[in-house]
Amino acid sequence: MPPGGGIAALAAAAAHCTACELAGPATQTVFAKGSPLADVVLVGEQPGDAEDLAGRPFVGPAGRLLDRALDAAGLDPARCYVTNAVKHFRFRLVDGAGGRQRRLHVTPDLAHLTACAPWLQAELAVLDPTVVVALGATAARALLGPQVRVTRDRGRLLVRPGDPAEPLRRRAGWWLVTTHPSAVLRAEDTDAAFAALVADLQVVRAATVP
Repeated sequence: MPPGGGIAALAAAAAHCTACELAGPATQTVFAKGSPLADVVLVGEQPGDAEDLAGRPFVGPAGRLLDRALDAAGLDPARCYVTNAVKHFRFRLVDGAGGRQRRLHVTPDLAHLTACAPWLQAELAVLDPTVVVALGATAARALLGPQVRVTRDRGRLLVRPGDPAEPLRRRAGWWLVTTHPSAVLRAEDTDAAFAALVADLQVVRAATVP
């Protein structure tokens, strides 16, 4: 972990991270995208297949849906910072059409969240945002622990205490839990699920726009 570095320094160091076994089969570390001055940080679970290949988070179908939801909520995607709780793609190989293998997403374990926690904590310390949004259950667990439930706690601001030891760098702010965009894509009623995600993000906008 580079001492006193910014986001670029963290990303460069994370490119060489081997804190867990996921670094082996993954194509590369997928760190983050967005403004280092962002007042809103969105945290997903882990990169998917498209993100692993591109080296950037949320560039596949879930990312496009997230951009639509942010826009509908009045939040400029270019002014947000998007990252994941786990920086490497966890997958298993399955047989696909024509005998070709494809990589199927596997949910990260607690060990993977623990291994990546220093990176996520360092990102939040540098960014010091007003609102940190947990996209889905894995991100919520990484940020807030197992006591938080997306279905129960979504869409409301939860106090994110400041750090008395670093009053200028760790101001008080908010957590907000909502669904992951990929869950919206899988929902039986995608329109209703999308509207619910937008409503949650409108709460974020209200907390960050004077």
